[in-house]
Amino acid sequence: MIVEWRLAIRCAVVIAAILGLATSPHAQSRGSTVDQTVVPGHNYDKAEFRLWYSGSERVHAVVVLTPGSNGDGRPQVDDPIWQEFAAKHHFALLGVRLTDSPHEQAFIEHYVNVSQGSGQALLDGLATLANKSAHPELATAPLLLWGMSAGGQFNYEFVNWRPERVVAFVVNKGGIYYTALTSAAARQVPGLLFVGGKDLDSRIQTITGLFALNRRAGALWALAEEPGAAHVVGRSRDLALMFFEDIIPLRLQEGESTGKDPASLRPLVANAGWLGDPKSRTIHRANEPDLPAYPLAWLPTIRVAKAWQALSLEKPFE
Repeated sequence: MIVEWRLAIRCAVVIAAILGLATSPHAQSRGSTVDQTVVPGHNYDKAEFRLWYSGSERVHAVVVLTPGSNGDGRPQVDDPIWQEFAAKHHFALLGVRLTDSPHEQAFIEHYVNVSQGSGQALLDGLATLANKSAHPELATAPLLLWGMSAGGQFNYEFVNWRPERVVAFVVNKGGIYYTALTSAAARQVPGLLFVGGKDLDSRIQTITGLFALNRRAGALWALAEEPGAAHVVGRSRDLALMFFEDIIPLRLQEGESTGKDPASLRPLVANAGWLGDPKSRTIHRANEPDLPAYPLAWLPTIRVAKAWQALSLEKPFE
């Protein structure tokens, strides 16, 4: 009798655990994944992609997850944080693996020079995945670009190459870039450019220079410094998620068919945003008079502006 009673308790505990997992706010549908490989090209060796999507509903955009130098970003589509974000907005996730052929200066990634072939490889891979997943809208879906190190370098060059396709992008502590002054269209794509205060000076100086040059020409970009971070993700993903979330309603209409030309992405109004002063670490409305003459970070909303300020002051996000 005692044995049966103990067995009943154990069964009840197991059932409760299963039900608790199913109803947990962090429990996500596992969704579906599909893989695709593209043949080697001019400036890359391997090009492999993994698509994750949560269901049969129309996909409004794709979050592209590109890792550091010659890394494999395909497992990132299993990250519950990215899955939760994607499912909430009816987005898909695309994990990227791009590699160089062996060469002498391995710290220079050729595949981040997307106009030389790797960018088209990504678009070709996504188009094939659109057919495989029975989501044809993916072939022309707008993109949100997340990446670390070389992944951010890839994002920067992709925006310059196909700005009409990108909702927003992140540059994250990378060091090698092929373009200095980007196109006028690329400068209208909102971006976050992260530097780590403990990273290599060459990376800090390069990203700071790219920001200063393009911001002077009107780029809707923010330089975001994480003083205590070296060459790591740090809190950049947390801020990027806020940034993406607040950009979505400004660039995409809720429920908009993404089978349309991606050029239908809505332009942003620069004076409707906020500005972050990298020297005083203060924030201001973009239309305030008598602002400093040096480049200020452009931020889309007060929430993102406060988070930008908290990052630079090494304080918690609100």
